[in-house]
Amino acid sequence: MKKLGFGLMRMPSLDPNDASKVDIQQVQQMVDLFLEKGFTYFDTAWMYNAFASESTAKTVLVDRHPRESFTLATKLHTGFFNSLEDRDKIFNAQLEKTGAGYFDYYLLHGIEAGFLPKFEELDCFHWLLDKREKGLVRHAGFSYHDSPELLDQILTKHPEMEFVQLQINYLDWESPWIQSRACYEVARRHNKPVIVMEPVKGGTLAQVPPEAQRLFREREPSLSPASWAIRFAASLPGVMMVLSGMSSLSQMEDNLSYMEDFQPLTQEEQQLCFQAAEIINSQIAIPCTGCSYCTEGCPQRIAIPQYFSLYNEDMREVATKGWTINFSNYNTLTGSFGRAKDCIACGQCESVCPQHLPIIENLKKVSQRYDR
Repeated sequence: MKKLGFGLMRMPSLDPNDASKVDIQQVQQMVDLFLEKGFTYFDTAWMYNAFASESTAKTVLVDRHPRESFTLATKLHTGFFNSLEDRDKIFNAQLEKTGAGYFDYYLLHGIEAGFLPKFEELDCFHWLLDKREKGLVRHAGFSYHDSPELLDQILTKHPEMEFVQLQINYLDWESPWIQSRACYEVARRHNKPVIVMEPVKGGTLAQVPPEAQRLFREREPSLSPASWAIRFAASLPGVMMVLSGMSSLSQMEDNLSYMEDFQPLTQEEQQLCFQAAEIINSQIAIPCTGCSYCTEGCPQRIAIPQYFSLYNEDMREVATKGWTINFSNYNTLTGSFGRAKDCIACGQCESVCPQHLPIIENLKKVSQRYDR
């Protein structure tokens, strides 16, 4: 199985303010090209694309291609069930939404210290094994956002889990929050295959600063910055799949161009990535990946990832300037969403942020800049 997976999380939308309005025609083209080039892995989840991802998978993939021609993964997140019965309601709804009949890979979604008790108390690990025994799931695993120590405890207690999905990229490799390297090494010690999420860190590593671009171009002028990020992850021993949340046909074409005949990075090329990480880390104000987990339950409907993106762009390029085009972009967004200053500090966003960001404090920074 080729190592690039299509993450159905950031699909192109017909409405920039509504992720559920998926551009079906473009995604169909992307799916067809992906399969034509020999790639088969598709990753979705209950809440992706404003809860439209799984049904979109049915429309663009399941209804149009033979079931044996692709593998489909989806997940169970603690934010959407509170009882034993709820687990099956969601699972059955996922089967109906996708029309897949079974899931090749099924994950307990986003395990971290705050969510693990619910997964344990509602016996989700054994529940998932039961689904596997019944043929409704082919492979059982989990995605993870926490410390290497907790990961070691989970894998020790639950050796029956077949694989683990981790956030791995060269920017987070030594991050004290994400700890990509340390978590990866734990998975390797437990002999668990690794699926990589966020290899491009929500697009951050696709648009690197000019100094980092020069490093990559001097080595290989024809390759995009994103290619270095995805190949970094795919080159790690034990990595079985690297997910990319491709949001346009052009992104798909770029990824396929170097992953169709994948060549692992040399040690020298890996070091080049770490040099680029030093440059990038010095210029990122808010390390948000744009996953949008924070926005689903926000009572003020604040467009948190979009505002952080505007802020990062200004801080990286024009921090000392007064007005920038992003003031206009911010005001356009606030026509549909709450302003940064509308935050009531309820903490809902921080409780679900996989990056463990101080979102409330960061929104104050955004407000100080744009709410004038």
